[in-house]
Amino acid sequence: MIQIKFKNLKKSEMARKSVQDRIEPLTDKFPDLSESKLLVTLEMENSPTQAGPDLFKVKLHISRGRYNGITVEKADSNLYVALAEVVDHMLEKLNRFGDRVRVKERKNARQIARAVAISQNS
Repeated sequence: MIQIKFKNLKKSEMARKSVQDRIEPLTDKFPDLSESKLLVTLEMENSPTQAGPDLFKVKLHISRGRYNGITVEKADSNLYVALAEVVDHMLEKLNRFGDRVRVKERKNARQIARAVAISQNS
């Protein structure tokens, strides 16, 4: 489930569709994400006292499921660039998370195999 929040930014159907288009490939690649709640926060920071460009922040937080607690936040002067960076970084984090789980499973399998070999030799 993908939930989109707007902070200091007018709700836009174009931004909402953009988020959906960027996040759905992640959920296709990592099927366990379909059980999770994905919260995407689109935020604009604009200082009323200082002149300068607006800063857009995009934050993606995963709650529930296998990837619970993973959060990625990026900022840029363009909302869509920040969104692309968040998706790229999240893809990297999810890949690493999967690698860690695979490495732990291998380690446990090796320990079991050693224990079996030792008990057979005794």
